[in-house]
Amino acid sequence: MKFSEKWLREWVNPAVSTEQLAHQITMAGLEVDGVEPVAGQFSGVIIGEVVECGPHPDADKLQVTKINVGQDELIDIVCGAPNCRQGLKVAVAMVGAVLPGDFKIKKAKLRGQPSFGMLCSNSELQLSDDHDGIIELPLDAPIGVDIRDYLQLDDSTIEVDLTPNRADCLGIRGLAREVGVLNQAAVTAPQVEPVAASIDDKRGIKLSAPQACPRYLGRVIKGINLNTATPLWLKEKLRRCGVRSIDPVVDVTNFVLLEMGHPMHAFDLSKIEGEIDVRLANDKEKLVLLDGNEVELKSDTLVIADDNKALAMAGIFGGLDSGVTANSSDIFLESAFFAPLAITGRARQYGLHTDASHRYERGVDPQLQRTAMERATALLLSIVGGQAGPIVEAVDEQFIPQAAQVVLRQARLFRLLGVEIAPEQVQEILQRLGFDVQSNQTDSGLEWHVTVPTYRFDISIEEDLIEEVARVYGYNNITDQAPLAHLQLSTRREAELPLNMLKQTMINRGYQEAITYSFVDPAVQSALFPNLPGLVLPHPISSDMSVMRVSLWTGLLQAVSYNQKRQQGRIRLFETGLRFIPDQNAENGVRQEAMIAGGISGSRHGEHWDLGAESVDFYDIKADVEMLLANTANSGQFSFKAAQHSALHPGQTAEIYCADELVGYVGAVHPQFDKKLGLNAKVLAFELYLDKVSQRQLPSAKEISKYPANKRDIAIVVDEQIAIGEILSTIEKCSVNQLVGLNLFDVYKGKGVADGKKSLAISLTLQDSTKTLEEQEIQAMVNDIVSVLSEKFDASLRE
Repeated sequence: MKFSEKWLREWVNPAVSTEQLAHQITMAGLEVDGVEPVAGQFSGVIIGEVVECGPHPDADKLQVTKINVGQDELIDIVCGAPNCRQGLKVAVAMVGAVLPGDFKIKKAKLRGQPSFGMLCSNSELQLSDDHDGIIELPLDAPIGVDIRDYLQLDDSTIEVDLTPNRADCLGIRGLAREVGVLNQAAVTAPQVEPVAASIDDKRGIKLSAPQACPRYLGRVIKGINLNTATPLWLKEKLRRCGVRSIDPVVDVTNFVLLEMGHPMHAFDLSKIEGEIDVRLANDKEKLVLLDGNEVELKSDTLVIADDNKALAMAGIFGGLDSGVTANSSDIFLESAFFAPLAITGRARQYGLHTDASHRYERGVDPQLQRTAMERATALLLSIVGGQAGPIVEAVDEQFIPQAAQVVLRQARLFRLLGVEIAPEQVQEILQRLGFDVQSNQTDSGLEWHVTVPTYRFDISIEEDLIEEVARVYGYNNITDQAPLAHLQLSTRREAELPLNMLKQTMINRGYQEAITYSFVDPAVQSALFPNLPGLVLPHPISSDMSVMRVSLWTGLLQAVSYNQKRQQGRIRLFETGLRFIPDQNAENGVRQEAMIAGGISGSRHGEHWDLGAESVDFYDIKADVEMLLANTANSGQFSFKAAQHSALHPGQTAEIYCADELVGYVGAVHPQFDKKLGLNAKVLAFELYLDKVSQRQLPSAKEISKYPANKRDIAIVVDEQIAIGEILSTIEKCSVNQLVGLNLFDVYKGKGVADGKKSLAISLTLQDSTKTLEEQEIQAMVNDIVSVLSEKFDASLRE
């Protein structure tokens, strides 16, 4: 909103500069976007009268004038303005005057005729963009007076950017109230006296939609003269607020809008058939607006209508057919309260945004309608004449917003602001803002019972009042106090592995973290996991994102495919997240399990001159999983067992166990899914239950043996299909407490070993912490190990 500083100072005139005033308004929460002078910088321009005006002898479009500027002699000025005529009061730039842009007026000759000055237009003085003709001043303008003094051009236009909750400041009345509070200055509002009816003419009013319009006032004014010019003072006030003068009736309604923040509208009385009816529009009802555009009204749009047709969109835009024209002599003046929710969004439905809708959407004082009507009536009668009828008011009190009652506690005020404000000052601030305040001392402390004025729609709770006190008291006056943070460190079990440690392990192995959607393609998921139904979303984003994932593989493999299609030769991705398993016994019918998964494809190493182009295989991803499991410091408890999985290749699939508990899968993705997933190279993947691999075995300290370690090697022959891991696990479980080291260092098949058999060379390290082991003891331990292997695996020592 733009407003004139001088207009504001007519209401309240604090002893502060323009800059200080703008700063005050901003700090009070009404942000000032700009301050601009109402006219350009110029000097030496005075009021003159055109005494003679005749054609230029040598130029068709120029006129030679004689101007009375209050000096002993008339001055000659050549002018090209089409509206220059005898008797006109004009703005005369004398020789020596300086116009905006540092343009200096000098003596000149135009087509042979001397010119001792210039008659100025609005644009040349930067009053407006109008350059169609010279300025026409009122006939009573005093000759010889400086135009700056006459028009009071030492003024500024201030533009404020109001938040939607401060509709009460969308007028000089509200802004003056704010400035008065901030400066503890008296506000002098114009006296609005009731205008007595001089005729009995009136129109009945019916409220067919009282919830949307609970109060509507109307008044008939007859015998107006629209040929009367709008007074200069009124035009100037409008201009400085960014509003263009149109005609006296429209100018007066705009003036009341800017002064009081209350929109009004005038209808041509002769175009109204019957009574006024405030109703909702009929579906697809047509209305031609003042701008000439025809709109098809929706059934939720409030309209002002007569007995036969819609006249205007209530609170938004008037209709063309019922609008006031130059031929109108009788008008019907409207002043109404429309509920904000009845107007909100309606203008945007039709691509409109007007000053009226801007205010009604945010809220207009429901008690201001009669005052606005009286103010507008008095102004109209003084400008265009006429006779006013009685004010007709239709009201439904049950839908009029009631004044809110809010309690403000002193203790709460101090707790939120952190500063003690004297109770007397708090009460004074609230009263200056227009609140009715009653203080009350209770057992819990001092309280203020506040009745909120009807123009403050934004005050409903205690915190709203605290904000009002704070901004008027001054945010700069509230001392900065660093908050005290009483921290209590949370406990964390050392045995719990942080998720970031597992992620860092994968990153160190060359992986990059991926994040995929929890919503996946049902076709892909059902192919990979045919025996595991997914949770179907009732309102999916799209058909290919309509089920919750039962595994991280569904999205992760598609991410691998995406990278393959973009010529990525080495892909290593991992992801952590939840999978969602339908389970009637779980909360909300779904079991959420945290998982960590990964996928690799392409070359084993990055491109390098010293490394061959080898593709990844099962043992590459198995090594990555083993490194992940090594974080638990309990690798010996984990084992890999050949298995089958619907999504993995037979013979290249393993279940991962911790003791006897399944913790995940690892293997090669089955080639049958290559086309379905868009894969163009072999992909290997793993998935683990996060909670099963996020516990680590804490180290226990013990004394280092000072006795020598003894190393013995054995070579055993076993069936080829026996897994080496089972053999090593069996040796570890043997009752040989002195076994401190175990290592498989050779596997042999061939000459000297029977078909279907393999030879395993195993290194045993034996050590006792209390004594040096004798040879006989060492041999007995080795024999015990060989005996257990022979009994369980039919193993024999290789000869």
